[in-house]
Amino acid sequence: MSISSIIAEIDVEISHLEQARVVLSSLDSTAIEEVSAHAKKVVTKRRRLSTKARAAIAAAQKKRWAAVHAAEGKKAKSKVPF
Repeated sequence: MSISSIIAEIDVEISHLEQARVVLSSLDSTAIEEVSAHAKKVVTKRRRLSTKARAAIAAAQKKRWAAVHAAEGKKAKSKVPF
């Protein structure tokens, strides 16, 4: 490929980009604002847990960890040679 053909291809690409720029700049700015406003409204609300639910989850997790640690303690005691 010669340099002149590369330059010609770049010029063609530049003309395509300029045409795209003209089309985009001619768009009505209110249409763009409506799309962005709609995108902001789609955000879902974050679900909140009650204090009672948090306490119940914490208690269940502590119970699970206590069972794991108890099982590890039994294994550690059985490994002691004396």
